[in-house]
Amino acid sequence: MQMRRRFNQTVSFHNRLSEFIADARAEAENMPDGPERNQLLKKIRQAEAAANIEPWANSPRLQPPK
Repeated sequence: MQMRRRFNQTVSFHNRLSEFIADARAEAENMPDGPERNQLLKKIRQAEAAANIEPWANSPRLQPPK
């Protein structure tokens, strides 16, 4: 059985998402309207949703199902 390679992230998930969103927004501003820009905007919206869900999912008040 092959072992899975693991490594520790040096930058938090929230910071990586924020950086991706900022970079993608800057790139989308310079792109002409079209399917590529729409795909990038869709990824930005998904990343924003993940950034909003992440603090809720890591909340200490979140309880596992009983």
